[in-house]
Amino acid sequence: MDTYQVDDGWEALGDRTRRAIIECLAERPRAVGELAAQLPVSRPAVSQHLKVLKDAGLVIEHAAGTRRIYRLNPAGVGALRDQLDTFWNRALTAYKGVVEQPVEERT
Repeated sequence: MDTYQVDDGWEALGDRTRRAIIECLAERPRAVGELAAQLPVSRPAVSQHLKVLKDAGLVIEHAAGTRRIYRLNPAGVGALRDQLDTFWNRALTAYKGVVEQPVEERT
């Protein structure tokens, strides 16, 4: 079932639970059980959300014995940051263009 399939970081962050997971992982890497203890969802639900975040390139995992430890993927988060910076810079440039116009041209 492809219900949770997301191919884009912004789309993946559209879910409140996934944003909460990202916030937890921003503090430090964690296992699924640790994340589930911090969230109002089940361990299987956390695993499904982590899969979406992993598929979107926002988290990576590594094995530590029998546990999987998840952490933010610096490349994926950096790509989102770059996109956000681009949007913000465009907005500021447009705002500057409007503000610098003579008052009579703005109306």
